[in-house]
Amino acid sequence: MKILVTGGAGFIGSAVIRQYIHHTHHQVVNLDALTYAGNLESLAEVEQHPRYGFEHVNICDAKAVESVFVRQQPDAVMHLAAESHVDRSIDGPAAFIETNIVGTYQLLAAARNYYASLSGAKKSAFRFHHVSTDEVYGDLDASGYFTESTPYAPSSPYSASKASSDHLVRAWQRTYGLPVVITNCSNNYGPYQFPEKLIPLVILNALEGKPLPIYGKGKQIRDWLHVEDHARALRLVLEKGKNGETYNIGGHNEKTNLQVVTTICRLLDKLLPDSVHIPHASLITFVADRPGHDRRYAIDADKIAAELGWTPAETFDSGIERTLRWYLGNRDWCRHVQDGSYQRERLGTQA
Repeated sequence: MKILVTGGAGFIGSAVIRQYIHHTHHQVVNLDALTYAGNLESLAEVEQHPRYGFEHVNICDAKAVESVFVRQQPDAVMHLAAESHVDRSIDGPAAFIETNIVGTYQLLAAARNYYASLSGAKKSAFRFHHVSTDEVYGDLDASGYFTESTPYAPSSPYSASKASSDHLVRAWQRTYGLPVVITNCSNNYGPYQFPEKLIPLVILNALEGKPLPIYGKGKQIRDWLHVEDHARALRLVLEKGKNGETYNIGGHNEKTNLQVVTTICRLLDKLLPDSVHIPHASLITFVADRPGHDRRYAIDADKIAAELGWTPAETFDSGIERTLRWYLGNRDWCRHVQDGSYQRERLGTQA
């Protein structure tokens, strides 16, 4: 099977591609525009593999996307290409509308035309897998979980753009008969994550003795999912998920932002006993909360467990230590990924 992965140079996309190359016999074509968060260094270990290919294409470029389908003849699409940082969407929502909504439309249009040209077994096997977020559901109070039937109530420009793209995918399935599956995941963490996100930002700042910014009082709760567990779930849904269905993917690891940061600080104290910044928790700085900040996310992942047999392998304790050790051992990647466009400054301050 040949799989077209959009956004394959990004954090989650690169994890998916590494798994496909290392653990399956499938071919993978990485379609990526290589914007600030896309980094081919994340795929260095597979870039010379005969089952891996790369297309430098923006999903908003209709003609280029059409030509990729014609040239590559994929058996399935896994759509991960997206603008994904809430803070960045507050400062500049236009890019999120363009990539996440218009770009998804262009990809759906190309996939529909391509699907119509197929016949026989190849047409029967084709699948469009749209990868989304739990943030489309809004937020939760102290109890309850997001399920696949939770009404959409996005809070930020980012989540609104992802909710819109989810609706487009469902419309293309119902109106045009395009075979689709959708997944909505909780907060990912792990190796190769761009350092504007909480966990790599805290790790890199702590190593340099810089402030560790926490919004408000740090009481916002997120369900943390290791990226390798997520990639494994995505592959499973693409291959075995039921057409037209949605599957929520969660890590069963609810933590407040303050708990996440203090855990990282404690591990750094242990792993770097000679650091001049011990205790690293002394670097924690509370800053004004961002506009519209959701209180709590939590995923009910019973459906994917019952129907497809997926459960996360990593606990937060095991996954965060693995992640921290990876960043400690890959300082060059961290330096290279910060090319000058982002220097760990705070984003998302516009009200």
